[in-house]
Amino acid sequence: MGVLSWIAIGLLAGWLAARLTDSPSGLIRNLVVGLVGALLGGFLASKLGIAVVRDFWGELITAIGGAVIFLLIWRAIRQA
Repeated sequence: MGVLSWIAIGLLAGWLAARLTDSPSGLIRNLVVGLVGALLGGFLASKLGIAVVRDFWGELITAIGGAVIFLLIWRAIRQA
């Protein structure tokens, strides 16, 4: 996947994760959350032994899962 694909997946994953967790959103925030989520989701999937299909949908689902986890952790830290 190219850089533009990663950006598109990051934006979409960040936006969907913000909607799922009722978090504030914005273009840059969604991109950062989506990209961090993709890294976190990929890391967790490899550690848990979950095979991720290396296509658009597999990467998107992994990124959304990681982004939701990231947003929940971020929210918990900010409220503490």
